[in-house]
Amino acid sequence: MTASSTAALPHPGRPSGSLRRRRSRAIVADRIATIALWCTAGLVLLLLGAILLHFAMAAWGVVSPSFVLDDPSDSALGGILPVLWNSIYMLALTMAISVPLGILGGIYMSEYAAENALTSAIRFAEEAISSVPSIVVGLFGLILFVDDLRWGFTALGGALALTLFNLPLMTRLAEQALRAVPQDERSASLALGATKWQTIRHVVVPLAIPGLVTGVILTAGRVFGEAAVLLFTSGIGTPAHYDFTNLDLTNPASPWSPFRPATTLSVYIWKLNSEGLGIYVRQIVDGSAAILIALVLIFNLGARAVGRLLTRRLTAA
Repeated sequence: MTASSTAALPHPGRPSGSLRRRRSRAIVADRIATIALWCTAGLVLLLLGAILLHFAMAAWGVVSPSFVLDDPSDSALGGILPVLWNSIYMLALTMAISVPLGILGGIYMSEYAAENALTSAIRFAEEAISSVPSIVVGLFGLILFVDDLRWGFTALGGALALTLFNLPLMTRLAEQALRAVPQDERSASLALGATKWQTIRHVVVPLAIPGLVTGVILTAGRVFGEAAVLLFTSGIGTPAHYDFTNLDLTNPASPWSPFRPATTLSVYIWKLNSEGLGIYVRQIVDGSAAILIALVLIFNLGARAVGRLLTRRLTAA
């Protein structure tokens, strides 16, 4: 081999020119992707901050303890206590139905169901129902619960209609959270003599709590913000004074009863905007929107805090 050909060979400890160019392109692509992701995250935070700032400024001077704790009024600024209570009540009632069913459905789909035509059909149905417009679900609830079952406008009918709308989402998210648990965790538990159900209950579900909490938050957000479904099932009338000492669940006058109309904050905001009656409509709408956003944020932060606490206690992490 001549000296000239030897000089043309790459040095053993030095990358070739083409390899250096590929590394350089990879570094540039990585930096571009990082900048793009940071810009996207910053845009999301900017949008959230803009929404919070807008409604905080719009509700300045409107939101007060009396606004939160008083009853609605046609002749004064009034308050939102009944509709605020209805929002919390509808959330609790809907989540009490949809979350256990969704988690059980997710356990079946991830731990027991075989991969066959039936499970494929179930997943297709979940995706199809989740994409159905909410107003169509509301009309279905109107036909089934209000007309056919002759319940009238009730909180229970609204909660069941919301469950029909949110259960596929909760089931799908629960299945994904449970499937994300490493298989080694299941194998270790079974190797120690635990049954399949004990493994699911004491190993898989605790490790999947962060994902399950995310599913609960996304489902709850749809309950808080949903109006179309509740327009047709739980009513749009402005509620009067609630007597919280009336604990008779069968009495439609009791705020604790599921057999009464329940206008939520989102429906109340829609109603005020559509009617446009009264000199304080704009102030009440802005204040109600600010309270609704604050309620969603408080619930999200609280749910994540509870999820972290449960994860530490159940997994000793």
